[in-house]
Amino acid sequence: MNETESETDALSKVIIALLRGVVYMENDPKLWQHLLDLQARARDYVAVMGLALMLDEAEGYAWLHTMSAPEGTPPLPRLVGRRQLSYPVSLIIALLRRKLTENDAQGSDSRLIISRDDIVEMTRTFLPEGSNEARLVDRIDAHINKILDLGLMRRLRGQDKMFEVRRIMKAFVDAQWLSEFEARLKEYRGHLQEAGAAAGGEDAEHAA
Repeated sequence: MNETESETDALSKVIIALLRGVVYMENDPKLWQHLLDLQARARDYVAVMGLALMLDEAEGYAWLHTMSAPEGTPPLPRLVGRRQLSYPVSLIIALLRRKLTENDAQGSDSRLIISRDDIVEMTRTFLPEGSNEARLVDRIDAHINKILDLGLMRRLRGQDKMFEVRRIMKAFVDAQWLSEFEARLKEYRGHLQEAGAAAGGEDAEHAA
């Protein structure tokens, strides 16, 4: 296999990995090196599909972002879909993003490790009082799994209830979104209280 064929094969692997989701240096150092070596070609390749390569070499992650269509031209079909997040999932993401900012400000370990119990306690503050404990934990487990699917956290090996908040969280939740944090929390809390009241009403009906 000549050099050109080798580069083409490496580029194909890079593009396929990017189309599947976030690419992390720590997960596949060889693929990451291919991405760094071929990033100019990768940018040109995905641009044809209306996508932009977002790469943070210092943090070690890359992903594809849909470019805005030029004014006056119809938008291309989206290859990278937008995911509609529920209020609780958005709430936990916002809380974790703030926690990551606090961790960075303290100049401590760049890795933010958090337990499921920590996430439950952080979230409890914004949930209706009297929530059934077992049901609450089950729901938060489901929300955590969604965040894991998004690639914003990863489970530590051999520790099912311990997680690392990944650095891409900072890119996923931008500064403007974070600056509106308090307003969003009020919105989330109101929504969850309504949901809790509705659930309580249903329980009362069943008990009657």
